[in-house]
Amino acid sequence: MFKKNLSALFAGLLFGIGLILSGMTNPAKVIGFLDIFGDWDPSLMFVMTGAIGVSFFAFRKASGLSLSLIKEQMQLPTARQIDLPLIIGAVLFGIGWGLVGLCPGPAIASIATGGFEVLLFVIAMLIGMAIYRLLKR
Repeated sequence: MFKKNLSALFAGLLFGIGLILSGMTNPAKVIGFLDIFGDWDPSLMFVMTGAIGVSFFAFRKASGLSLSLIKEQMQLPTARQIDLPLIIGAVLFGIGWGLVGLCPGPAIASIATGGFEVLLFVIAMLIGMAIYRLLKR
């Protein structure tokens, strides 16, 4: 259990530091990236390209394993179809990301320094997740 928690802590810290260094925790920078017809800031494209490149090889490697590096059962997505819940979720995610400039990872990484607005976003996100769980039942 200690190894699992330490691994999760390390991965979370690495991810959070990466989000901060890349500018993904700065809502103005994210909105500038999404504003392709206005004052577009393409710098986050390099961040996303790098993340896709790393993820591509990591998921290819992981798909052939039954256990993770810390000997836990590998849990990879199995759904391959595009359905209505996926589309609705993607649309809601995109609207929220475009309006606020934050998505879940950067919002959580920004809680300590982001002020009241970030805290309000995280609370609303958690409420939305709870509502989804209730409706799914």
